Amino acid sequence: VRFVGFISSFFLFTGYYQNQGKSMKKMIMGMDVSKQSVDVCVLSGDDIFLEKQISNTISEIESFLQSFLKKHSFSVSDVLVCAEYTGKYTYPLCLSCRKVGVDLWLENPYAIKHSGGLERGKNDRQDARKIARYARRYEDKVRLFVLPEKAISSLRELVSEQDLYIVDKKKYQGQLTDEKSFMDPQDYREKSARLKILLKDLKAAIREIEEKIQKIIEGDEKLSRQLKLLRSIGGVGERTAVKVIVETNAFRDFTDARKFCCHAGLAPFSYTSGSSIHSSNRVSHRADKSIKALLHMGALTAATRMEGELHEYYMKKVSEGKNKMSVLNA
Repeated sequence: VRFVGFISSFFLFTGYYQNQGKSMKKMIMGMDVSKQSVDVCVLSGDDIFLEKQISNTISEIESFLQSFLKKHSFSVSDVLVCAEYTGKYTYPLCLSCRKVGVDLWLENPYAIKHSGGLERGKNDRQDARKIARYARRYEDKVRLFVLPEKAISSLRELVSEQDLYIVDKKKYQGQLTDEKSFMDPQDYREKSARLKILLKDLKAAIREIEEKIQKIIEGDEKLSRQLKLLRSIGGVGERTAVKVIVETNAFRDFTDARKFCCHAGLAPFSYTSGSSIHSSNRVSHRADKSIKALLHMGALTAATRMEGELHEYYMKKVSEGKNKMSVLNA
């Protein structure tokens, strides 16, 4: 937390999600998005106005929204679309809503799932109804979704691809080094040759991605400045800095460093209840483990291998008998 606290001054909340206020929409569209289809439930007040299933394509969703507005004489300001965030599957919906001009609210599926009380059975039609009723009930807490800039979108895709190749590279490298003493020499030589081909291609792909990431950042003055500031922090390398920029949408998605710590799974929470449950404070597993791993390694480097405030704090607490891992997360 102390490590992440150094970047608190970079957080400038400018509205990737924007608060809508408390004005009520005439029509609420709950959309349950899957890979191939979108189930739609439209509420007028608290009553079901329309239910329909459409294909999960940009043209189909855009056509549905436009025909709905035209047929029922609604303006774009009368309609709010709410859906669960399901990763890439929501991309056609995001583009369609932006093209038509309809407000879009992408909510955490966990929040919607635990808002409906005791339930039995499940299907896409029921899920669309549940999403629509959730949006109507919590309309005063709406957060409108805005597509990130092209540079951030490209960086996010590249970072995701880079992580995939790095994991594979470590896996194949482990096979190459760990099995040498436990295989027939001839079998190992043949396997080693094949693994080296894979590793060579993976290293080339990773280098290519790094070059593309560098080119995108150098072409954006704001991203270049943010990267430079992050790299000035002890323990923060290029990969960690780029990951932080992507995860925070260039420091737009979080109001302060504390919320980012919570997102990354670094902030401890208490677990107590009545007189029987008194667990020690611990971090939550409901977090982005990929950014947590990078920040942990950054903190480890700053605390153990670099001179400065963090190193002094780490050595002081260890000398007091504190657990080393606890000190790193302190």
